[in-house]
Amino acid sequence: NHTLLTGFVLSALSSRPDLQQLLFFTICLVYSMTVIGNLLICMVTVHPALHMPMYFFLRVLSLLDISTATVVVPKMLVNLLSEDRSISYLGCVTQLYCVVFLAATEWYLLAAMAYDRYVAVCSPLRYSAIMSSRACLSLVLLSCCSGQVVSVVQTAWVFTLSLCGPRRINYFFCDIPPLITLSCTDTSLYERQLISATVLVIFTPFCLILLSYTCIISSILKISSAESRHKTFSTCSSHLTVVTLYCASGTLIYLQPKSGNSHDAKKILALIYTTVIPTLNPLIYSLRNKEVKEVLIRVM
Repeated sequence: NHTLLTGFVLSALSSRPDLQQLLFFTICLVYSMTVIGNLLICMVTVHPALHMPMYFFLRVLSLLDISTATVVVPKMLVNLLSEDRSISYLGCVTQLYCVVFLAATEWYLLAAMAYDRYVAVCSPLRYSAIMSSRACLSLVLLSCCSGQVVSVVQTAWVFTLSLCGPRRINYFFCDIPPLITLSCTDTSLYERQLISATVLVIFTPFCLILLSYTCIISSILKISSAESRHKTFSTCSSHLTVVTLYCASGTLIYLQPKSGNSHDAKKILALIYTTVIPTLNPLIYSLRNKEVKEVLIRVM
């Protein structure tokens, strides 16, 4: 008795017409900074002076950040200036798949980066042997494969629900929480499954990261020289900052998937997750890393 949806209508970031152009130019500027900043990181980290596993992972992280912003921001910019904010069914499926794949892959990559720091600090003499080029590539491929599995399962499950209306998604891109509110069937089982997936994708890597940094801090405290302690911790602080930002925003978005009274708050968190954090990553890693700054100045 229900009409199945063949397309959706996305909402704008703001319903006030006087803010549309201001938001357009602001987000366009932020997106440009994201692309330029992360491309600079990619260029700098291929320099022979930075031919180390940490910078290989950083280069992959920058590519993921560019991809995340590119999947979400261009369509959002079009919707800010256009009255037609529709997105096709296939377009929505593709966007959701890409967003989940990139987010999950990034989390597993952050866990791999924490492991790299753990080996560098706790087993420095065996670092080159353990974190070989093959091992680094294997960790990246494992992160991508894990993200692929999570994305396929979540996307398939969402679109097997009976999404029968209304067509309007109270969000600026296709994501899991706003889509399941369109279901005309009971979604309690799926919500429990989504919470389990969130724990698996966010908290399992987070626990591994936490364990790695517990061991790292324990090793740092055993270093007698205060200067050496500061230098060692500074190589880890950038990564910890990024992990904290991702963990806070991702957890608040996905742990309460169908809470109808917090859509505006989730929009802001999603904007931070998909637009602001990818812009901050190059700044965090370049401003807090002396080696990156030196090579960046040399390249510029």
